[in-house]
Amino acid sequence: MNLTLRIWRQSGPDTEGSMTTYEVTGVSPDMSFLEMLDTLNEDLILRGEEPVAFDHDCREGICGACGMVINGAAHGPERTTTCQLHMRQFSDGDVIDIEPWRAAAFPVVKDLVVDRSAFDRIIGSGGYVTAPTGSAPEAHATPVPKEAADTAFEHAECIGCGACVAACPNGSAMLFTSAKVVHLNTLPQGGPERESRVLDMVDTMDAEGFGGCTNTGACTTVCPKGIPLSSITTMNREYLRAMRKGV
Repeated sequence: MNLTLRIWRQSGPDTEGSMTTYEVTGVSPDMSFLEMLDTLNEDLILRGEEPVAFDHDCREGICGACGMVINGAAHGPERTTTCQLHMRQFSDGDVIDIEPWRAAAFPVVKDLVVDRSAFDRIIGSGGYVTAPTGSAPEAHATPVPKEAADTAFEHAECIGCGACVAACPNGSAMLFTSAKVVHLNTLPQGGPERESRVLDMVDTMDAEGFGGCTNTGACTTVCPKGIPLSSITTMNREYLRAMRKGV
């Protein structure tokens, strides 16, 4: 396949960026999207030009690093991570627009790379269990109801890719934050810090500059792990419960 790529190029966080057009030839339908970008970068390097900077790590769809907006959709036309998107989703002669995540809380570092450390600070404010437990307990010492275990596992699948933020018209991080809150608050081990966790994580999310949630549901349509919209409802309920208790 021969493709025309229009890619956001920005040399640094304090510089102006713009879309730059590149032609890529001989693209195999079996290539992943990132392999196609590798091919482009190899050509750019051979021509003495600056390669396109983009995030990636495992390339197995489990780390969430490979975030970019493709033709206006977070991670592209398929509900998966960008590294698992294959070029068979496109046709010969297509024009593909490639941009970084667009959110005030995700400043551009370079080209398609954005700073997602705001997510780390949200997790750092309460996404853990600090209650002293001594040595490692017996695996079955704390019974976990099947329903609670299923809910916790469902929300633990969140990989923090940021697609929910990029897709939200408000740049909200409610789906990400709720996944982390519900994961721990559902389990008995998370009970002692249940109230402080949700208050601290939501307050940090707001302080980081993410927008408010207006329940458009755009976040769930692009989430590669299928975190449900109901998790936001659960987190709101947890937040109100904590506020009433005055923690």
